[in-house]
Amino acid sequence: MRDDRVLLILIVGFVALQIARPARVGELFARIDQHTILTLAGLLMLTRAIDQSRFLDWLAQRLLRAFRTERRLALLMVAFAAALSTLLTNDVALFAVVPLAQSLARIAPVRIERLIIFLALAVNAGSSLTPLGNPQNLFLWQHSGMGFGAYVVMMTPLTLALMAVLLVMCAIAFDSRALHFARRGPTHSVRWALLWTALALFVAFVMMADHGYAGWACAGVAAVLLVARRNAVLGIDWLLLAIFVLMFVVLRGVAEMPQVRATLGQVDFSGAGVAYVGAAVLSQFISNVPAAILLAEYSHNWPALAHGVAVGGFGLAVGSLANLIALRMAKSSKIWWHFHWVSIPFYGIALCLGFIALKWM
Repeated sequence: MRDDRVLLILIVGFVALQIARPARVGELFARIDQHTILTLAGLLMLTRAIDQSRFLDWLAQRLLRAFRTERRLALLMVAFAAALSTLLTNDVALFAVVPLAQSLARIAPVRIERLIIFLALAVNAGSSLTPLGNPQNLFLWQHSGMGFGAYVVMMTPLTLALMAVLLVMCAIAFDSRALHFARRGPTHSVRWALLWTALALFVAFVMMADHGYAGWACAGVAAVLLVARRNAVLGIDWLLLAIFVLMFVVLRGVAEMPQVRATLGQVDFSGAGVAYVGAAVLSQFISNVPAAILLAEYSHNWPALAHGVAVGGFGLAVGSLANLIALRMAKSSKIWWHFHWVSIPFYGIALCLGFIALKWM
């Protein structure tokens, strides 16, 4: 815990918030999005089980044989992550692609930190396309009354522009050097029974979580994996769960402060420009999901809010919960700084692209 700066910052923030505006235990628990926490816990168990099946090492070898240069491999991974995030949400997509990227790095000299940074940006960009891509899209889509197809059409120009820029940046960041096996990973030692069990649980888990049964789904996954592979349950990243719990408690506590609400109440968010900039900027401080929920009380300009929170996922790591998941999975302290060297300039470009996309509507 002493080495986890994000956790320490959140603990300090929690203490400061409790001193400034004390809240009861029931109020603190009410701020926690239990569905998100239980979904995250289930995904952590499932991805750990898949990783322990050794299938990802097996798949990584075949990808390296098919895409022998680092640039081609990085472009494939970024495009795949973005496409996956349009259907399975950005955090679920990360739990699929980041462990695969780490398997690639175990057997070939892939610059793993750089690749994880681009994967985090890719799932944020790709997930902006559909209502299923991320929680803030789902929230805004349900409240806007728009059809599924209409929402996708509305977000297509921005998503395509973001992906075009991201792929160009990715091509520049990775060179065309050939990749050679640093060592041979397992070829015939895949634990197929564990893999198929985890995949079957994964499908059932996603379906149940999408229908609001995350608690039962998480309990079922834990029960099966405690029998099949106990370490897949006991060995997950518990600090990541603690970080997300504290994020909900602290960030929603800040959003509920009378001073914050009074300040927002003085701003006219009915105009597209103000709503867009407000969503993009506020996301940098309280994350894009709480920003969408909070600003929906002050503006019904759904296109502007949707574009704003999509852009707000870039920039600071706290802008999107997916960023925090990816950076935590990297298990490197330096990646936090490297991420912002790429993400903040991309945020500036995305902010301009969002303005242009709104004007074309």
